Order: sequence, then structure tokens, then C-alpha cells
Amino acid sequence: MAEVKLKRRCAVYTRKSSEEGLEQEFNSLHAQREACEAYIASQRSEGWVLVRDQYDDGGISGGTLERPGLKRLLQDIEDGLVDVVVVYKIDRLSRSLADFARLVEVFDRNGVTFVSVTQSFNTTTSMGRLTLNILLSFAQFEREVTAERIRDKVAASRKKGMWMGGVPPYGYRVENRKLVVDGESAAQVRWIFARFLEIGSCTELAREVGTRGHRTPRGNRIDKKYLYRMLSNRAYIGEAVHKGEAYPGEHDAIIDRETWTRVHAILRESPRRRAARTRADTPALLKGLLYGPDGAAFSPTHTRKGGRLYRYYVSQSVLKHGAGACPIGRVPAGEIEAAVVNQLRVVFRQPEIVAGTWKAARAHAADITEADARAALQRFDPLWDELFPAEQARIAALLVERVEVGTDGLNLRLRVDGLSHLLVEIQASGTRAAA
Repeated sequence: MAEVKLKRRCAVYTRKSSEEGLEQEFNSLHAQREACEAYIASQRSEGWVLVRDQYDDGGISGGTLERPGLKRLLQDIEDGLVDVVVVYKIDRLSRSLADFARLVEVFDRNGVTFVSVTQSFNTTTSMGRLTLNILLSFAQFEREVTAERIRDKVAASRKKGMWMGGVPPYGYRVENRKLVVDGESAAQVRWIFARFLEIGSCTELAREVGTRGHRTPRGNRIDKKYLYRMLSNRAYIGEAVHKGEAYPGEHDAIIDRETWTRVHAILRESPRRRAARTRADTPALLKGLLYGPDGAAFSPTHTRKGGRLYRYYVSQSVLKHGAGACPIGRVPAGEIEAAVVNQLRVVFRQPEIVAGTWKAARAHAADITEADARAALQRFDPLWDELFPAEQARIAALLVERVEVGTDGLNLRLRVDGLSHLLVEIQASGTRAAA
């Protein structure tokens, strides 16, 4: 009687560490698969058959098990769909001895054999396991030695001030593997450093940078964290940094040492103290504009509880004569400021206000039309949220003559000439943006 051969389902796994060449019609993955399929065909008399699914990982290192193709292969092994795993070389499956040991455990648990086409190993025998472990040890040793050589070369090059790749700092571009100052973006870097010296707050600076429309080289928004990294990047003073140590760089500096020193004197100060000073320097939105039912002005003040800042406007009557001197002693700053801004937004939508503002604005800009006036005032909503506090306070003083707070609500008195001036400003800014 003829011997009956059991069918052995064979899965081919291929891997390439880099993406170079993968776009070619016949690449390394195809070559590996072709060799493995030929080997499986040579074992057809032993019952070997090729499974249809392909398990390929292109451009992924063998030092990790986080590979899509390998994960699908392991899942199919767990589901009992594979009997033999065939690879071109052992290191295609893994370059880490620890990772390979975990893979062998999965293979053994599911009765799966591992075969290397060019090295003819079978993990079902103890000798095969010993030989595989020895070869993998050498593969891992080679990988670690190569990584050490690369790290040593990078360290030596950085100490010489050379650029070793990556995303260049904002304000530079790379030419012939060297950092070169980019004129336009370098000017923006200088402005950012100079502006930080003036206001001392990355939060406020981020708002102003957003208003000016500056973006990172990749087109992302420049936020507070990005600004901190920029202000701390020693590349801007012509240095290269490796593992916390600074060395003279081959590239030109964008920022002079004096500016760098002054900026870092501010950064070394407590963030809480900087924030408090910034709030003190930034005028309150309704300072000099808010009055109580008795005609007394309200002054901005703040207090801190549990690490949180609370802002208020307090009546001068209460400050001078004590609690009870005014029916409304103090009001939360955030609430009343939001109420005033909301009333301004409502006012700008009223047709009679638009018409009156347009007529007043014609004295300053004769060619402005009523449609222009309506479109410009409609831009107030999105424009307001983009402004930093000092500019918001300036516009509030331009538009509002007086805000009276009483037990029955708010009374807002506008400046007609202020509305027309604002209209001209918005129209002019829109014209510049279009140009």
C-alpha cells in the first residue's frame, strides 16, 4: 500500500527593513517569496501546499514584533490555519533572540514547524533549536554592534557641530547636509524672540503669532509648547547639542547672545510670577468704562483661592465706604465682559447700526459702500477671538463710551465715531489680506 502523506499548509513570510526599492515592479519581497514558493513546490511529495494569504512587511525593522504582516500570520497560526512557516532567512522573522523565543513558543503551542529556505533548519528538533539560537545570537550581536557604530558616529559628528539629519529648526533649511539660514522664516524667529522680551508670556505670544498667521514648516499651528522649544533651542545661537552638551555648530546663528541671555533670564523666572506680571501689564477689558447704579466707577481686581485666579470689578463706593455702600458691590469680570462683548455682537447685526456706521465712516473713507460696511462688521465675531487681550481692551475703549450695571441688567452706551473708526480699520485689514 502507498504511504499516505498528510497535507501541510505552508505560509510564506517576507520582510524588508527599509522602504528603498519597494516601489519597483520586482523587489526584495518578491524575490524572497519566489524562493520560498519554489522550496514549497519541491516538497510537494511530502504533502506541502502553499496557503493563498500573503504575509509581507515592507519597510519595518526586525527588532520589533509590531508588524502588520507578522500579526496576521500569528493570528492565523492561533486559528489553526497554518502548519509550516517558511522564510528566506531566519532574521527575516526576527533579529531579536528574545522575540524569536516568543515566536517559537507560539509555533510549538500550535504544532507549527519553522523552516528557513537558505539555512535548512527545522524547529521540531533539539539540534535545530540550538543552531537557530546560536545564529540568532550572532544576528542580534551584529545589529547591536551596528547600532553602536551609528551612535558613535552621530556623537562624534554632533561634537564637531555637524547637522545629522531630522527636521531642521524653524528659520533654517538644509543644503548639502548643512543648516543654512532661511531669510523669511529667520526674520520671524527674530521677531518671536524680540516680542517675547516685550511681553514675557508664551501664552500671549502664541495668540499673537496665530493672529499674524505664522505656521510651522509643516503647516501646523504654533502653540505655547512649540514656542518654549523654539526659545530653548541653542541652534539659534549657532550651537549643536548632543546629550545635553552644547558644541560650536557649523551653521550661522540667527539670534545674538545678548538676546538669548535676556530671554532665558525671563524663562528662568517662576511661570506663576511671569503670569501674574503679564496679567498686571494687560489692561482689563472694561477698565475705566464700567459704572454702578450710584454713578461710581468699578475697578478691576483679583484674588487667588486654591491655586485658581478669580477676577472681579469692585465699586469705588465699596472700596471707600465699605460693603453696603452700593447695591452692587462687585461683579465677576469674566461674566460681565462676556455680556458686553455679546451685546456688541448683537448691535453689529442691526441694520440701523450698520447704516449709521457706514454714513459716519464715509467721512474717513469716501469709497466705502454700505455692503462693504455690513461685510466688515460681520467679520467682528471671528476677528475678536483672534485678538490678544491688550488689543481687545483697545477696541473696547474705542467702541464703548460707558457700561452701566444695575440690579435690572446692563446699559451699553456706544461711541458712534468709534464704530466708524473700527469699520475703517477692519476694511483696511481685509483689503491688505486680500492683496
